[in-house]
Amino acid sequence: MSTTTLGIIGTGMVGLGAARRAVEAGLHVVLSNSRGPETLAGLVSELGERARAATPAEAARAGNPVIASVPLAAYEQLPRAELAGKTVIDPMNYAPHSEFEIPELDSDELTSSQLVQRHLADAQVVKALHNIGPKQLLELCRPAGAPDRTALPLSGDTPDARKEVADLLNVLGFDAVDLGTLADSWRSEPNTPLYAIPYVGQPPSGLTIMEFVAWVQQAPGVPVPVARIKELAAAAVRGPAGFRM
Repeated sequence: MSTTTLGIIGTGMVGLGAARRAVEAGLHVVLSNSRGPETLAGLVSELGERARAATPAEAARAGNPVIASVPLAAYEQLPRAELAGKTVIDPMNYAPHSEFEIPELDSDELTSSQLVQRHLADAQVVKALHNIGPKQLLELCRPAGAPDRTALPLSGDTPDARKEVADLLNVLGFDAVDLGTLADSWRSEPNTPLYAIPYVGQPPSGLTIMEFVAWVQQAPGVPVPVARIKELAAAAVRGPAGFRM
């Protein structure tokens, strides 16, 4: 990694899970959300001396890489100027509904990460940390070389940025599988064999979307090696974009 400080914009479940794992791994984290640093005082106290709160712009300036862990609907609120020149990890997933649809994604003209990259034109966006739940992220980390080490996919248009994110994943306790460019990132998006299920096993049948999400959030982690990630990525068939049941 180019630094030992990880910037995190957004402290929902994904951002919080990444922050906890990063601090456990010895990294410093700069946390931010849309409500202001003062709302993060309790979380920073819990995480300890390696964590501090800031505004999104400050977190973007302080960290490299920076995790943009906001809802996809809010991607245009990310601080473009402060993220220029940074490696930005995109864990956002498209979940269309009656009040939120993006025609370019619905038509498969773009992947969601290509949309984010277009907005952050001067940053290097890497799709990662989007297909595993926070609980599994904390449970499945292992030292390098461990026989049951889990692998995570990543995609990005810049080889150096992909390498930087792979280095971060290694620090966090995971192997990385490079799926190629952001145009190929659909292979690990929702509704593909790589999304969530490999890390938790088969869910009960008949779940609604909300029930499925709740089940994944509580399910114990299942280790997934590099070879299995490559196999599932190769088997993926592109269908309708976005999280659908």
